[in-house]
Amino acid sequence: MSSQLFSPLTLRGVTLPNRIAVSPMCQYSAQDGFVNDWHLVHLGSRATGGAGLVIMEATAVVPEGRITAADLGIWKDEHIEPLRRITRFIEQQGSVPGVQLAHAGRKASALRPWDGTPGSVPVAEGGWLPVAPSALAFDTTYTEPHALTADEIKGLVQAFADAARRALQAGFKVVEVHGAHGYLGHEFLSPFSNKRTDQYGGSFENRIRFLLEVTAAVRAVWPQELPLFVRLSATDWTEGGWTPDETVRLSAKLRELGVDLVDVSSGGNLPAAAIPTGPGYQTEFAARVKAEAGIATGTVGMITDAIQAEHVLRTGQADLVLLARELLRDPYWPLHAADQLRENIAWPAQYVRAASSKTPLRPDVDYGAELD
Repeated sequence: MSSQLFSPLTLRGVTLPNRIAVSPMCQYSAQDGFVNDWHLVHLGSRATGGAGLVIMEATAVVPEGRITAADLGIWKDEHIEPLRRITRFIEQQGSVPGVQLAHAGRKASALRPWDGTPGSVPVAEGGWLPVAPSALAFDTTYTEPHALTADEIKGLVQAFADAARRALQAGFKVVEVHGAHGYLGHEFLSPFSNKRTDQYGGSFENRIRFLLEVTAAVRAVWPQELPLFVRLSATDWTEGGWTPDETVRLSAKLRELGVDLVDVSSGGNLPAAAIPTGPGYQTEFAARVKAEAGIATGTVGMITDAIQAEHVLRTGQADLVLLARELLRDPYWPLHAADQLRENIAWPAQYVRAASSKTPLRPDVDYGAELD
């Protein structure tokens, strides 16, 4: 019986060659939002390693929406051409290039993780004033954000749409709207970070309004033949916050707007939330969204083994498995997973001399070096 992990997944007019996706992982290595050789090698090696979908890290739709000053951006046309170099290479390896459109909200203007204690960079030291639904800081090490006006919210909705147009020009085939991990979209959803009393706060319908408006604006400019994802945190892991039930209700509305897959994660909006992490600790949320909202889902979170990933798919918990840290540790995890599942997939010709013994070498090919 062939594996689910290495079966294709078709969403609209795009077919992923397998169900393994590179989850967006910030590299904090850009200058003025521009990609460079680090991003080419980082993303390109995961495509070479066999992932069916390679999603670029959280990419800011406005400069003030960056988590750090070293984040990628897609807020100006000059960003397009350097991105094309990366999307071309990913496609040449047989993978599908995707990008996550993002705004960090109140968690913007932060230090890079390796530059010191987490928290905001003061304006006097090169930071900027973050914005959010309400003037509530993430914690005591972060700057109190500016509460967005209704007109400013409309401007950000347009910024997401403009970023999607640039993503299309840059050659991306999948766009994901970031609505998770305590960033701007999630901040509107959660009662902990949204204390507004206007049409964007209070009731469930009001708190989801911003994300629905962003999604609709992106879908309006994103071609009908290309899939649209939204990443959600299914729970705040704290009583009184955003809940799995609300995630299911929101996902059904996203499906009606033309979203093709909900990328289900959790947490990130509260610094002290007690999250019971462990292998597959988030798959139950993806399973609920898939079953109850009637939409395809992706799942992420401490998935490290091919048998584990296969089980998630075979039991119908999700349609796509997204890997993050495991792909940082091993860019060629998909190739090794194929061996584990006894799938005969093609290694890059340049690497075939290192392929598993399950992959026979062709006797008519001179591999150019003595094999180990």
